[in-house]
Amino acid sequence: MNKRNLIKGAIAGFVAAATLAGASYAQEVTLRLHQFLPPPATVPKDILVPWAKNVEAASGGRIAIQHFDAMSLGGRPPELMDQARDGVVDLSMTVVGYTSGRFPQTEVFELPFMMTNPVATAAAYWELVETELQAGEYKDVKVLGAWVHGPGVIHTKDGVNSLEDMKGLTMRGPTRIINDLLSELGAEPVGMPLPAIPEAISKGVVKGTVIPWEVTPAIRLSELVGHHTEFSGDEALYAAALVLVMNKAKYEALPDDLKAIIDAESGAKLSTFATQVMWDADAPAREIAVKAGNTIVELDAAEVARWKEASRPVVDRWIADMDAKGIDGKALIEKAKGLIKKHGG
Repeated sequence: MNKRNLIKGAIAGFVAAATLAGASYAQEVTLRLHQFLPPPATVPKDILVPWAKNVEAASGGRIAIQHFDAMSLGGRPPELMDQARDGVVDLSMTVVGYTSGRFPQTEVFELPFMMTNPVATAAAYWELVETELQAGEYKDVKVLGAWVHGPGVIHTKDGVNSLEDMKGLTMRGPTRIINDLLSELGAEPVGMPLPAIPEAISKGVVKGTVIPWEVTPAIRLSELVGHHTEFSGDEALYAAALVLVMNKAKYEALPDDLKAIIDAESGAKLSTFATQVMWDADAPAREIAVKAGNTIVELDAAEVARWKEASRPVVDRWIADMDAKGIDGKALIEKAKGLIKKHGG
């Protein structure tokens, strides 16, 4: 081989090595994100995918996030938190209450008529995560976002026009606190994750469910029930708490600059964004029910006051439960209310 060919070979080798190094640098880490909703649902489509794209773009391609929707990596929705904790996946999004009783302080935001403005409630929830919950009940994972959905709505086959209509009604509920509320209101709660709702209603296992409007199109709920009950006033019947969490060891093993990128796109920014997106999606989802000719009832202030009064024992039981765990339940309620007010609720 002559000298010219040797130089050309050396250059080619250097370029190939540089290309490989660049490719390795461009994708330093791949994160697998697992969650329970179908891809067209609001949370994966309009929250998790945009969030992931922002992280990927800010990292210059050094972070890649793979999406696994509708429990496609296996397991059941109540296992998502532990999947992230144990490193089965790198990231998971879930309803906190699917893991019943494990995160008792978070339940304060699910108490009946606690939530006023959803975005303010999400900001309050995130602040409590930062100041107390991350080092407390979420210590086994890294919380990237903590939010709530818009006002919970009652969706039934036969209609709920007053408190009396709840008596004996089999109703799906998502979490321990919300099922306790349904029971106190006279219904017979059946706990199950959201993906199980269509089959449960179709087979008559339940006659209705409580969920916010925004997720109803994902399970075609307006085709399964014909009646929807809303609550007048600023306070919602209930809200469920959601989180995006990351395996703690995976997060801590990242270079500081990649941690900073994830942090910048997460936290309060993600939490309030997620809630606003879900809340904004309520109106078009509600319109589907309107166009289907379904009946939508809004309970007036006097009737809502009756529901508030009927739900008081739920709060009392939760306070007693917290006190038994060494947590000042009344103080936590006041703190949560103060944080919601602080953030504009």
